[in-house]
Amino acid sequence: MSNSKPDVRTERDRPVELADERALEAFVSESDAALVEFYSEGCGICGSMEPVLGNLARELDARVGYINPRDDPPLVERFDVRSVPLFVCFVDGDPVARRAEGFINGDDLAAWVRAQTGDGDE
Repeated sequence: MSNSKPDVRTERDRPVELADERALEAFVSESDAALVEFYSEGCGICGSMEPVLGNLARELDARVGYINPRDDPPLVERFDVRSVPLFVCFVDGDPVARRAEGFINGDDLAAWVRAQTGDGDE
C-alpha cells in the first residue's frame, strides 16, 4: 500500500540530527538547500528552538538539521562557532549565510532561509 510514502515524508519533515562532520557533509550535499543549527547541550535557547525547527522542517523546501559541534571540534573552527544557536544556510552543499542572534522566531527564520535560497515569491 502507500505506507512507505508517508514514512519518507515524515522523515523529510523532521529536523535531522547530524552526528559529525561527515554526516553534515552528506546531509548538505544531498540537499539543494539546507538549514543547520549548531547547538550545545544545556543551551536553553537552543532547546527553545526545537519546536521552531520542527515547524520549519515541515514548512520549507529546504531540509533542516542540527549538530552539536562539541562532538566534532574541527566544526567549531571551520564554521567559526562563537555562540549557539548558530544557524547556517547551505545551497548546493555550500554555506551561503549564517545567523547567531539567539532565539529567532519561525517566521523570521523561514523568511531568512527563503531569501538565501531564492525560494518563494512573496
